[in-house]
Amino acid sequence: MIYHITTPELFENYNAKDTYEAPSLASEAFIHCSTFSQLKASAERYYKDVPEIVVLVIDEQKLIAKLKYELASNGEEFPHIYGVINKDAITETKRVINKEGSFNF
Repeated sequence: MIYHITTPELFENYNAKDTYEAPSLASEAFIHCSTFSQLKASAERYYKDVPEIVVLVIDEQKLIAKLKYELASNGEEFPHIYGVINKDAITETKRVINKEGSFNF
């Protein structure tokens, strides 16, 4: 499983659609994801001022778009999805509350 973090507002825009598309797909040509071990650090780095996040749990075996693990500036390899996320690959969505800049998964 891999994980994508978004906001409730962005995710709700895709309720009636068969796919989900993060803004980074247009700006960077891929959707940022994390492994479970990277999830907490990613959330706290990029969403520390957001009151609530939505975490998409994605079964990478069901993805239609290409998935690549690529080296990031911190030296870790992160999963990147090169295309939209087909909703049947999303096995679960979790709403997580920000507790003073920290998220518990």
